[in-house]
Amino acid sequence: MTTSSTWTTVAHDPQPRSDWAARPRYAPTDFVTLLWRERWLMIAVFLVIFVIGAGFSLTLKKTYAASASLFVRLGQEYVYEPRAGDAGRGAVPEVDQVIQSEAEILGSGELKERTIRKVGLVVMFPDLAKAYARATPAEKRLIMAKARDGMGRHLKIETAPDNSIIRLSYDHEDPDVAVKVLNSLLEEYLVYRRNLLIPSDQGALTQQKTLFEQRLADTDAAYQNFLSSNDIGDFTSQKTSLTTLQGQIEAQRYAAETQLKDRRARLASTDRLLAQTAPEVGLFRDISTAAPDKLAQLKLEREGMLSRYKPDAQPVKDMDAQIAQLEASITAGRMTSDGARRFGANPVYQTLLTDRNNLASEVAALVQQVQAFTDQGEQVTQRLLRLAALEPRFIELTRDRDVLQTNVRDFVVKAQQDEAARQLASADNNNIRIVQRASAPSTGSSLKKPVFVLAFLFAGFTALCAGLLRMFLRPGLQTPASASRTLDLPVLATASYKR
Repeated sequence: MTTSSTWTTVAHDPQPRSDWAARPRYAPTDFVTLLWRERWLMIAVFLVIFVIGAGFSLTLKKTYAASASLFVRLGQEYVYEPRAGDAGRGAVPEVDQVIQSEAEILGSGELKERTIRKVGLVVMFPDLAKAYARATPAEKRLIMAKARDGMGRHLKIETAPDNSIIRLSYDHEDPDVAVKVLNSLLEEYLVYRRNLLIPSDQGALTQQKTLFEQRLADTDAAYQNFLSSNDIGDFTSQKTSLTTLQGQIEAQRYAAETQLKDRRARLASTDRLLAQTAPEVGLFRDISTAAPDKLAQLKLEREGMLSRYKPDAQPVKDMDAQIAQLEASITAGRMTSDGARRFGANPVYQTLLTDRNNLASEVAALVQQVQAFTDQGEQVTQRLLRLAALEPRFIELTRDRDVLQTNVRDFVVKAQQDEAARQLASADNNNIRIVQRASAPSTGSSLKKPVFVLAFLFAGFTALCAGLLRMFLRPGLQTPASASRTLDLPVLATASYKR
C-alpha cells in the first residue's frame, strides 16, 4: 500500500468561477517539492544514463599526437609566367594566399592516399586492411575513401594570419605510428606539391613550337620568293638607299641648275663684252725725227758759216731764216708725222673669247648634267613607286615572319625555363622548410575524463527533464500554493490520504 498525501479545500466563494480548470501556476518553491516527489524516477534515469556514459568512457583509449611545422615562403612556382607574351608576367599572390594554398595541398585527399599507401593501410587502419584484402575493386575504392576520411579526422592543419608557419599534428593510439604517418605525409607533400605546382607540359610546348616552326618555314619561303621574284635583296635597305639617293640626286640637280643659270648669265655678259671689244689692237708705232734732225743740221751749218761769215752776213741771215722757219713748223706740228705701225690680236678680246668658249662648254655640260640628274631622279622615283606598291605585301610577310619568330623564340625560352624550373624544384624546395619534424610524443591524451564528466552532466540533465516532464503530466493541482494561485482561492486546510 502506498501512502500519499493530498489536500482538500474549504472556501466560500459568493460567485461560482468558471476558470477553475485553468493551467496550474507554480512558484520556485513548488518545483522543489514536486521534483522531490519524482526523485526515484530521476535517480533511475540518472543511473541508467550515467552508467552507460561511464562505461563508454572506460572504453576510450589513450592517443598520442605527433606534431610538426613548416615554414612557407613565396616561391618561383607562384610567380605567373604566361605561355606566350608578357601580359601579367611576374604577378605574385599574397603570402596568406600562399599559406592557404599550401594548407589545402597538405589536406588534399590525393596526398592522404599517397601517405596511406606509403605507411600501409594495415598499420594505420588494421580493421579496414582486413576488409580491403578481400574486397572488390569498387569496394577497395570505398575502403580507401573511408581511410582518407579517417586520416583526415586525426590530422590537424593550423595556420594563422600574417604567419608563414603551418602547424600539423596527427594523433594515433601508437606514438610510433603517429610519427611515421606525419613524417611520411611531409615527405610525400614535398614531392606531390612539386608535381602539382610545376606540371610537366613539355609535350604541349613542343607541339606548339613545332607547329609555329612549320608555319615560320612556310612564311619564310614565301618571303624569300617575294624578294627573288621582285629582284630585291633587302627591301628596307634598298628603300632607304633609294630614298637617300633620290635626295642626293635632287640636291645635285638643284646645284647643277644653279650653276647652269650662273654660267648662262656669265656667258651673256661675256658675249656683250666681246661684241664691244676689237679683235685687233696696235702693238707699237714709230715717230719720224726728220724735222728735228734737219733743224739740228741747219744749226750746225750756221755755226760753220759763222766761222767764215759775220753774223750779219746775208748767208747767215738766210740760214737763220731757215732755222726760224723750221722751228716754227716744228712748233706748229706741221713737221710731225707717224712712223711705222704694227697691229696684232687683242689679248682682252682673246681672253673674253676664251672665257666665252669655256662658259659655253660648261653650259652645254651642265645642261647634259641636269638632264642626266632628271633622268636618274625619274628612274629612282619609278623604283620607289614600285617598292611602295610592293610594300603592303612585304609588310604583311615581314609581320607574319617576325611574329612567328617571336613565338618560336618564346616557346623555346619557355620550354627551357620550365625545364630549368623543374630541375631546380626536383632538387630542392627552396621556399619550403621543415621547421620541426615529427618525433615520438612522451605523453598521450585521452577523452576518458571529458566523456565521464559529460556523461555525468548529461545524465543529470536528462533526469531533471524526466522529473519535470512527469511533474507537468500529473493531473490536478499538486500543491496548496499552486492551487491557491491557479484558482485565486485561499486554501484553508490540507489532509493526507492513503491509496
